[in-house]
Amino acid sequence: MPIVNKRIYITGGAGFIANALIGKLIENNEVTVYDNFWRDSLTGSPYATHRNLEIIEGDVLDYEKVQKSMKGADIVIHAAAVAGIDTVILSPTTTMKVNMIGTANVLEAANANAVKDRFIDFSTSEVFGSMAFKPTEDSETVAGSAGEARWTYAVSKLAGEHLSVAYYREFGLPVVSVRPFNVYGPGQTGEGAIQVFIKRALKNEDIFIYGDGNQIRAWCYIDDFIDCLLECIENPVAIGESFNIGNSRAVVTTYGLAQTVCRVLHSESRIMFKPALSAEVELRIPSVEKTYRMLDFKAKIDLDEGIRRTAEWFRKND
Repeated sequence: MPIVNKRIYITGGAGFIANALIGKLIENNEVTVYDNFWRDSLTGSPYATHRNLEIIEGDVLDYEKVQKSMKGADIVIHAAAVAGIDTVILSPTTTMKVNMIGTANVLEAANANAVKDRFIDFSTSEVFGSMAFKPTEDSETVAGSAGEARWTYAVSKLAGEHLSVAYYREFGLPVVSVRPFNVYGPGQTGEGAIQVFIKRALKNEDIFIYGDGNQIRAWCYIDDFIDCLLECIENPVAIGESFNIGNSRAVVTTYGLAQTVCRVLHSESRIMFKPALSAEVELRIPSVEKTYRMLDFKAKIDLDEGIRRTAEWFRKND
């Protein structure tokens, strides 16, 4: 069943993934974006001035504002977070506060406003630690060593995921947790490797890899991710569950990714290496069996095609 005539409240609604989701929902629903616009994929998008869009500038650490602005929402998408390894290393305290206290505020506001249809909590694939080969949704999560800045993000998101499940079990809030695995595509902002590599490749500039380049990732194109996310919102079997969302076939090393970007875009960029910035995730490939079994979802876009589509967008918009 399509999502129609709903009031949808999206924290972090100016972000890359949220902006793509808005594009799927805005024509037939009322959408409220709540964001501090630290990252902004929305302002220049076709939806920024849409008649069905309300924009509220605010911080998820402001409980009263979150609670008040959420009134009347049928569906809440909690995508607000501090993310990106560079930012996390520079601001670990803010990372922990926003991702833990902010999530607590949004959950409490949703419960106070009696949100009935769905609450989507964005977790992260980093909860599986530095070596994650086809972890299932029930696999053990990894906190990482205390004091290593990289893991403050994973720990904060994992805490939010535990709290989301608690609200489902204790109060019946219709929660679904999603764990994105390396989502990329048109409109991406921030520090994602593919968009950085593509931007530099289009200009034939040097592409820099931090570390030895042997880190392995599975890359999921944004359209595939949004298709699965919509199933998480629409399908009643998703309530109370968590889902790995990714493309387990689009697997490549970081060095191989840079080479693929250069090959697909016929770029003359040189690939250069720099010392690693922090602890590294060496291997991250999801098990996506649950999304297929419960939601009938499989990613469709292969890496070459995703790179071409993303590059075409940046050619026109960057």
